[in-house]
Amino acid sequence: MSDFAPAAEVVSTRAAVERLKANMRLTIKGKDDVIEQTLICLLAGGHLLIEDLPGVGKTTLAYSLARSMDCGFSRIQFTSDLLPTDVTGVSIYDENVKEFIFKPGPVFTNIVLADEINRATPKTQSALLEVMDRSKVTVDGEAHSVGAPFMVVATQNPVDYEGTFPLPESQMDRFLMRLQMGYPLPGDEIDILRAPRLGYDAIVLNPVVTRSEILKMQALAGRVFVEDSVLDYILQIITATRTEVEFKAGVSVRGGLSLRIAAQARALVLGRDFVIPEDVQAVAGGVLSHRLSLARQTSDALEERRTVAAALRRIITAVPVPE
Repeated sequence: MSDFAPAAEVVSTRAAVERLKANMRLTIKGKDDVIEQTLICLLAGGHLLIEDLPGVGKTTLAYSLARSMDCGFSRIQFTSDLLPTDVTGVSIYDENVKEFIFKPGPVFTNIVLADEINRATPKTQSALLEVMDRSKVTVDGEAHSVGAPFMVVATQNPVDYEGTFPLPESQMDRFLMRLQMGYPLPGDEIDILRAPRLGYDAIVLNPVVTRSEILKMQALAGRVFVEDSVLDYILQIITATRTEVEFKAGVSVRGGLSLRIAAQARALVLGRDFVIPEDVQAVAGGVLSHRLSLARQTSDALEERRTVAAALRRIITAVPVPE
């Protein structure tokens, strides 16, 4: 074990992660891979975008994660008439004290569920940019810090659905990972059909980790050792996206940093204090695919996602894996 992440803390983190997984499995059936990727995003201190068709459990996944932790939680239903101040808060003049008083919006918590984020207008979507980047909201020139830990879990339906607005590239880049739920396997779907029909907000889950535990695990993820050859491996993947003719532009420096921290978080989730190339490969799709777009124009959003994913897999297969 390296000196960067103490062995005892790595073991306790693995135990906490297993508690979270077990708790979330009570409501999310047959999606262990999605649960693991979600927890990787949490430990990496990033924000998560869950994108898929309506009714496959996106909101339930986000709600289950939030309720499994002893943290503050709020849900924002994004609609076309939602205003930026409905998200961040607003300053209101108080007649009693003769001054403006800031009334915090729902982002002032630990876990924010931004439900159907692409149903809001781009102006309202952009209200999340600063708080996702700096965990602060600036109103009337005054900065207000939100809670710590702070994580936005956003859900969205495919952008070619009626009444949706595609997220701008700057907004997409603030999400550490983008995941798809997919349909459950037949055996798991039978279990879902047998269970009583409950709205996600009727789900009862007891918290299995505390706020302080989450903060410790996030700090520990940044101390997981990354050997120089693995850093070079990450750089080669990032560089290859910048020369791939299929892509309009390659992954940014922020994207490379995101890939590194996500790989560190995966190693920690699996009980290691060092990163191996398999960690990089396992998170690359979730971290990089939403940061890439095709050079050629296409009106089919689903086709574009599939083409981007295929090109990214081809790049990862072609880049030599360090021993």
